[in-house]
Amino acid sequence: MQSNQQIDETDRKLLNDIQWVFPLVDRPYLEMSKQYGLSEQEVMRRITGLKKLGLIRQVNAIFDTRRLGYKSALIAFAVEPDKLDAVADKVNEHPGVSHNYERNHEYNMWFTLAVPPDSDMKDELDRMSALDGVTKYRLLPTLKMYKIGVKLDMVNEDAEKPKQTDEVKELNPDRLEITERDKEFVRELQKDLPVIEEPFKEMAQNLGITTQELFARAKEYEKVGLMRRFAAILRHRDAGFVANGMVVWNVPEDKVDSTGFALAAFPQVSHCYRRPVYPDWKYNVFSMVHARSLEAAEKMAVEMSKQIGVSDYRILFSSREFKKERVKYFV
Repeated sequence: MQSNQQIDETDRKLLNDIQWVFPLVDRPYLEMSKQYGLSEQEVMRRITGLKKLGLIRQVNAIFDTRRLGYKSALIAFAVEPDKLDAVADKVNEHPGVSHNYERNHEYNMWFTLAVPPDSDMKDELDRMSALDGVTKYRLLPTLKMYKIGVKLDMVNEDAEKPKQTDEVKELNPDRLEITERDKEFVRELQKDLPVIEEPFKEMAQNLGITTQELFARAKEYEKVGLMRRFAAILRHRDAGFVANGMVVWNVPEDKVDSTGFALAAFPQVSHCYRRPVYPDWKYNVFSMVHARSLEAAEKMAVEMSKQIGVSDYRILFSSREFKKERVKYFV
């Protein structure tokens, strides 16, 4: 990817850090500048450049869909190939569709759908599955989440032999009771943060509070798991991670949890879930891996398979991205 050639070692370090931690302070770029021995202006210049190159998609609060009370699921559509584009365009119009990919399988279109607390997912799905060209579909809600959180390693090469170095903890899926005021905070915190000296000022003004009160509330949301983190989201392909592999595993019933947590411990795995099975779909554990080539992703899967002791798996690579953006909540 050409954009990858235009960035230096400092850019790579910066990209690694802000995917996980973005300082919640009045002058975050000044705070970051101390770490790199740069000026505040230089950090701002670099981040603006990385946004222009398309490497940084946005910097904002990343919320937990389920804790907000939204219902979400992965949906697999089998679509007649010549009607795939038209179906994808229609499905993408839905504001709750955040990711939509073509994958190499009979079920050739995979998308995530999130609907607000007061709406019915079945109604939405009935409408979508009635589109011309859809021959069948499977609803694959999350039965258990073992991991969520993409972190693309911009500094090191793809691991030949991935190791289970990530710390994994139980995630609480229960809905939190949130107020109208909370929704106002969510609407502000999910906006893309501008690259200016005091980027949080306007957000706080919109809420009629001080920035200190804003940071305190954000930290509170993080503590209760409403917000997963405040950080940058990168565009995988532009960052050189062209292989987006959904590795699906057929795991014996009594080993599902131990396998899910074992897979979650690989830093190369960004998402790991248990999902239901069907007569024509036997895979019950889903793990997403991101690599710089299909070969690298395939090698990782072979290695992971050895380490977890599950040999019945397959990788569904995305051949096209129809849509990828964050869900905008309470809009």
